Amino acid sequence: MSKNFGAPDWKAYLPIPVFEEHPEYEELYNKAWELAFDHIKDIPGMPQTPYMDEAFCATQLWIWDTCFMSLFCKYAREVFPGVESLQNFYALLYEGKHFPPVIVPEDEPGWTGAVPGEPFEINLCIADNPPLFAWVEYENALFSGDKESVKELLYERGVLQKHYDWIENLHEPVKMDSWLVPTFLTAETYGYKWEGGSSGMDNTPRGRTGEHATEERPNNPDMLWLDALCQQALSAHMIAKLYGIVGDEREKERWNQKYEEKKRIINDLYWDDQDQFYYDIDCGTHEFYRVMTIASYWTMTSETAGRERAKKLVERASDPKTFGGAVPLVSLSRSDSDYSPDGKYWRGSMWLPAAYAALKGFALYGYFDAAHTAAAKILEHMYRTYIDYTPHTIWECYSPEEHKPGTQTQGETVVRKDFCGWSALGPISIYLEFVLGFHTADAFTKTVQWAMPGGVSGKIGIRNLRFGTITTDIVADGNVCTAVSNEAYTLEINGRRFEVAPGENHFSL
Repeated sequence: MSKNFGAPDWKAYLPIPVFEEHPEYEELYNKAWELAFDHIKDIPGMPQTPYMDEAFCATQLWIWDTCFMSLFCKYAREVFPGVESLQNFYALLYEGKHFPPVIVPEDEPGWTGAVPGEPFEINLCIADNPPLFAWVEYENALFSGDKESVKELLYERGVLQKHYDWIENLHEPVKMDSWLVPTFLTAETYGYKWEGGSSGMDNTPRGRTGEHATEERPNNPDMLWLDALCQQALSAHMIAKLYGIVGDEREKERWNQKYEEKKRIINDLYWDDQDQFYYDIDCGTHEFYRVMTIASYWTMTSETAGRERAKKLVERASDPKTFGGAVPLVSLSRSDSDYSPDGKYWRGSMWLPAAYAALKGFALYGYFDAAHTAAAKILEHMYRTYIDYTPHTIWECYSPEEHKPGTQTQGETVVRKDFCGWSALGPISIYLEFVLGFHTADAFTKTVQWAMPGGVSGKIGIRNLRFGTITTDIVADGNVCTAVSNEAYTLEINGRRFEVAPGENHFSL
């Protein structure tokens, strides 16, 4: 498949959501893509250019921002360099390459710390950001259907395995000239020590204990971070799945063993029977740090949560006293003493990457109705904020209470605007996958899975969905679904299988 990143006709490659019940969402959907298109950056000399800028700071590249951006770019992979942007990290971390000095544009905002007209070196901001490379490579591979690229990734470059092993062997801070800050993550016997900035949850109150607690972040040096362990388990699980795609059963089993071992540790040590919740734990005593945050939902994203335990997490997500309410999947339980109705960054705000990861977990465990309900509330909240709050744009994170952006850590100023950036996940991926319900497209098996929500009035579906070499329209109107495709594939609607032939197809629901 040829790539034409930033092409003038880029809108022709976008999927078109069909939702007659809420036609107003189209404006927000298009706005997200337009802002994302504005953040395609082309800098000569970068290992990968063009690449997706995270809308935070043009002089820095962030691993977890870029990973999440690739999870909406996959819907227009011919014109948006989503997963390709990861090459900049692979090249710097594992292939001996460097970022070039850049002459800072005179009239372009966002170059924090740089002087216009003078050279400036772009930095890898945080090398021990959440290790999500394998997850997003797998999710993007399902859309591309490119088995040869998977083989190259696994056998010729081995960067996913190298990154997994690097995390496993981090035992003291590491700092390179091309990195903005040293690492904080350290591997221990039963998990990983970390800190808020590296984890991405900057001022989270996790690990709150007396002398270690501060206004900004606790940085408890004795805490093992649940999300780090889940994300490493997820990495092993996804590497195993990638080996499964290319038919290497031996390596698939080897990586599944790594995954199962971390899954066992999570369930043996991090589950609290008293609160029926997964918590961070103390490195030495294994006592729980009972601060309920969105990080616990990585147990579902990584499929490490036991079935009954996952059910408890889903129940928490609809409980208005914890993670439910008008704005669900907020960053900190509403019952927590540090919860702020203004958001205060990770002390209550709703963050799109964290919410999206949780919803992916809901789908993996079959909680499609719960995913739809939460996703619909999130999209409506983003839309109402877009309409009601000035400027009319998309924000870094959102207030857990009102139709407005979340606030910075001090609660005095709002967060960054035009943040697409990962916040495009809401109007694009959350909309398509969980509001409309097209949660899986697999180019290897030529399958689309649609958890079509019930009780919808009017047409619902998607047009111009592109995965592998297939381009298809899928639209339901009442009890009839019409699918138009250039190739044959299998369409699963709420568990029922329909065989789509090239041309126009009609199915009774």
